[in-house]
Amino acid sequence: MLTDIEIAQSANMLPAAQIAAELGIDCEQIEPYGKYIAKLSDELYESLKSRQDGKLVLVTAINPTPAGEGKTTTTVGLGQAMKKTGKKAVIALREPSLGPVFGIKGGAAGGGYAQVVPMEEINLHFTGDMHAITAANNLLCAVIDNHLQQGNELGIDQRRILFKRCMDMNDRALRFVNVGLGGRVNGVPREDSFLITVASEIMAILCLAENIDDLKDRLGRILVAYTYDNRPVFAKDLGCVGAMALLLKHAIKPNLVQTLENTPAIMHGGPFANIAHGCNSVRATKLALKLGDYAITEAGFGSDLGAEKFLDIKCRYAGLAPNCIVVVATVRALKYNGGVPKAELGAENVEAVKKGIVNLEAHIKNMQQYGVPVVVAINRFGTDSGAELDVISSCCKQLGCDFALSDVFANGGDGGIELAEKVVAACEKPGKFKLLYDEKEPIKEKIKTIARKIYHADDVVYTGAAEKAIRDITALGFDKLPVCIAKTQYSLSDNPKLLGAPSGFEITVRDVRLSAGAGFLVVLTGEIMTMPGLPKHPAALDMDIGSDGTITGLS
Repeated sequence: MLTDIEIAQSANMLPAAQIAAELGIDCEQIEPYGKYIAKLSDELYESLKSRQDGKLVLVTAINPTPAGEGKTTTTVGLGQAMKKTGKKAVIALREPSLGPVFGIKGGAAGGGYAQVVPMEEINLHFTGDMHAITAANNLLCAVIDNHLQQGNELGIDQRRILFKRCMDMNDRALRFVNVGLGGRVNGVPREDSFLITVASEIMAILCLAENIDDLKDRLGRILVAYTYDNRPVFAKDLGCVGAMALLLKHAIKPNLVQTLENTPAIMHGGPFANIAHGCNSVRATKLALKLGDYAITEAGFGSDLGAEKFLDIKCRYAGLAPNCIVVVATVRALKYNGGVPKAELGAENVEAVKKGIVNLEAHIKNMQQYGVPVVVAINRFGTDSGAELDVISSCCKQLGCDFALSDVFANGGDGGIELAEKVVAACEKPGKFKLLYDEKEPIKEKIKTIARKIYHADDVVYTGAAEKAIRDITALGFDKLPVCIAKTQYSLSDNPKLLGAPSGFEITVRDVRLSAGAGFLVVLTGEIMTMPGLPKHPAALDMDIGSDGTITGLS
């Protein structure tokens, strides 16, 4: 059996200019990055604004497990299947972060015969967007520390600097650091910390910005610190917004690539869904809607995280409304939710599926609240039995949503024909998209709505730090923003060990942070690491490059 990278390396790719031409894009409207990758210009984005939108399909999933759900694989395979059935589909995905690539996860461009290519370039640096975001983030940090060093005219309290440095790599040693050590010439000593780049507010800003002017306005609104007399300091007060925008002038442009079967794919932005809003850029999704009859996009992790944020944050700001939501699950993951250890997931266990099906039920009901037709996609494995699949089929029928098997990992687009047909049919059904809450509600009411309607919690409790943060944010006048809850991806609750559909629990909010530039409030629950660490055996240890340039071990 070929590995993912071996399949990708044998792909028959078309030049990016040809993929663009098939979408009606003139060669003058793309900026090539080699033969198979191109950035889509600002001129193209502006020229398409008056064109009618296609149908928007959001792909989400149940809570992730060690068994894997294959959400990106399903998204890519669905786009390939759409093409095989004669539909003009464009896929919109996030860019991989180098942290997971070299950490636990490996590559993030799909799998098997449902991948986005060129896989190696996409997973390794791509067009440099992540590095541009890192540089812009750290320029602001350098300017803050230089301001302290050069007399601190604004009166910034170095104990209350909120904006953190970042890098696109898992490095737990940088979670808490001291900077400015070594004497007066080296700066003002203070405590600091690093985030992974995908958790940076600048990543969120890039993904939500409409254009350069909007980008600069959002960058200027970043709350960086407080002064000794408790006044807020924003990035615009430090005078470096123009320089930050310069570093992002190419990064703001979406990237055009293709699948193994030459279906167009736009990859742009990469915020994690457990610590950020988990969606590709607004510009990428809008371009996909203008260029295709169907725009197929995904949101990170389960419906309780990425999908909720896609719907309540991204759709709110961008004026988007999905026509269909696909919930991806596997029999193996449902058995895991039913209490079966990972090593035993290949054996038939109908009772475990019946027990674990409550997780799928919760995610279906989560998405149905938004007034959009739901289709369940079962990413099929060879060990799945007919009796186990019947449990899922029965569940879907009871909840009034369609259900399709997906074999795209093994068979590419051919393995997703049934799913594509179900999705197309769902897009034609009447639906009335509605947001879960009004952003003008008090902060605690917005959090409670999500906790009860999405996580199925009984209530929300707040630490003293969270209570103070809410008072400060309200005093600044930013309490009318939507909320972005940082929570474990492994459970509907804030406890990663509670599988299935837990009940009788409370969500604990330990802090609330203002992301004024992005336009939302980050609500921290549980123990969420904004700078992940490497595992005992990182994926990086299995990677290599030969003398002929052939890459191995990337999956």
